[in-house]
Amino acid sequence: MQTLQGIALLIVFIVITAMMSKRIWPALLALPVLAVAVSLIAGIRVDDIFKYVIGEGSLMLAEPIVISMFGGALSIMMQKTGIAEGFIKKGAELSGDNPLVIALVMFIFIILLFTTLGGLGAMIMVGAIVLPILTSVGISRLTAAVIMLMGVSLGGMFNVGNWALYMTSLGLSQAQVLQFIFIIFGIAFTGSLVYIVIQLYRDGFSLSFWNILKNFLILIGVGAGFVLITRWTVSSELAPETREALHLAGRVVYYLALAAILLLFLNAAWRAYRFRNSSFHPLHWTAIFTPVIPLILILLFKVNFLAAFIIAIGYAYMVTYKQDNISVLLKSLIEGSAIVLPAVILMFGIGWILVSVKGPNTMPLDVMMAHYGTEIWPVRDLMVPFVKQIVPTSGWQYVLTFTILAPLALYRGPLNVWGMGFGIASVMMAAGMPAGAILGMLWSVGQLQGISDPTNLQNVWIANEMKIDVQKILYNTLPYSWVFALLGLIAAAIIYY
Repeated sequence: MQTLQGIALLIVFIVITAMMSKRIWPALLALPVLAVAVSLIAGIRVDDIFKYVIGEGSLMLAEPIVISMFGGALSIMMQKTGIAEGFIKKGAELSGDNPLVIALVMFIFIILLFTTLGGLGAMIMVGAIVLPILTSVGISRLTAAVIMLMGVSLGGMFNVGNWALYMTSLGLSQAQVLQFIFIIFGIAFTGSLVYIVIQLYRDGFSLSFWNILKNFLILIGVGAGFVLITRWTVSSELAPETREALHLAGRVVYYLALAAILLLFLNAAWRAYRFRNSSFHPLHWTAIFTPVIPLILILLFKVNFLAAFIIAIGYAYMVTYKQDNISVLLKSLIEGSAIVLPAVILMFGIGWILVSVKGPNTMPLDVMMAHYGTEIWPVRDLMVPFVKQIVPTSGWQYVLTFTILAPLALYRGPLNVWGMGFGIASVMMAAGMPAGAILGMLWSVGQLQGISDPTNLQNVWIANEMKIDVQKILYNTLPYSWVFALLGLIAAAIIYY
């Protein structure tokens, strides 16, 4: 009987995953249906499905849901007040007319913006500014499109709302999540720089070796400095001698950042007072710090995720304050919640899947025994024996298996975190795969989804805007994103196996 149930569970997983991959069923609908289906097949009582799978599952990702709503509000606030547009235009002014410099500066600015921005609206707003700047100096439409996509993907790595989702779903600490994010960011960042140089050469630009080397060293130096500084925030997990070496530099950075943030808020308060009776408020250059304020508050000052976004919204409100500006704030809060609603609904489904597979956290053991005669949740009990057969037990198996399977992150496939990814991950974790290794796998294969996936709304919009086939973006970027995944998996194998 258990064998038949296990086979039925696998068939349901495969069928619903295929329907999502073929876009017959959207993930918003497929995930909740899958959660209920596997629960029924495993013999979960209907009242337990309502109470735990649906009830507890809907609230399981409450923290990431609320954080994403306030992140959306900040994103809309930056668009409505002109902060994001001013940020990009300032970058264009600094770039001059050198195609390589313009490409690199726009790339960096996109990364910084999308640590905070999110949603197709933000993509359209930023793309409408960045893409013409890139193509105006002779950069091809395909290259400009991919620079934009790579920058958005890299910025998303430091979008703190994403961290909360992984922390809650996999039971990891912020330090554990950050440990791997720094690694995959370094891999993808360096690889993206290589892509930009190769594509500019293919676009017909004559690039000086020394000019390339100089810009690479500057950017990699800045990136390394950022990683070293922020690595101090998780220094409690480092060796004592390393922690001691980082301590002094970290304290200096800490107090300098604190002084800078205080000065920014004092300046914003003064400008709000100055323009309190005016209907016009010129955008001040200090407004461009808005997108990095949440990141600094969280990494250096250990501020709560939600509080960091609220503080950043307050800063954006003050630094752009003018008469009747309260309406902009209110519209941002409402529209910001609306733009993340598809992701919120998807997170409800992810929560249902996690509870249906792993079991509820709130069910007492005596109730579990009374209902099912065991302390192990029936779905997990059925699936673990099957999954154990394919879960890697060594580092080389881990790298080989998930490098081959990495394309399953495309087209809303089973390794796509916005599809079945967390459902598959929960089964792997129940089968004994380390949570850190699962994190490394999802982030690594996620490079294919984040950059190359033709079903991403941003890929579709950018392809349409640049008048190119969205599949052409896939073919152009897949070799790079697949290598990013391979290197990320190798790093994860070294750390977790």
